Amino acid sequence: MNFLAPYVEPIYAAFRIVFGFLFFSHGAQKVFGLFGGQRMTEGLPMIAGWIEVVCGLLILLGLFTTIAAFVASGEMAVAFFMAHVPSGWHPLVNHGEPAVLFCFAFLYMAARGSGRYSVDAARVGTARRV
Repeated sequence: MNFLAPYVEPIYAAFRIVFGFLFFSHGAQKVFGLFGGQRMTEGLPMIAGWIEVVCGLLILLGLFTTIAAFVASGEMAVAFFMAHVPSGWHPLVNHGEPAVLFCFAFLYMAARGSGRYSVDAARVGTARRV
């Protein structure tokens, strides 16, 4: 028997919120120069930053999570192969483990949806998976 079964939805909400906040924070570093980051003004890092800011906030709130998480997962896959693989294929060698973790966490969210504790669930007026 899984003693955590009654807490699956709150745990998933915390998972979604934490990953959304961290993703937003990475984007805020690039776009706004916050959190000790360097502001990017052009090119792919700026585009990636805006994807991270927008998708991170949407995921954090649980609003259009399926779409936002799918886009975020794709961005992290592209980032891994473009920015990290040239330094070696293994994530520990090429320092790409955050990109891999984000990619698969967001892929899971894209498949699972927003969850019970989300803006999407409140918008639809139901506790079902959204």
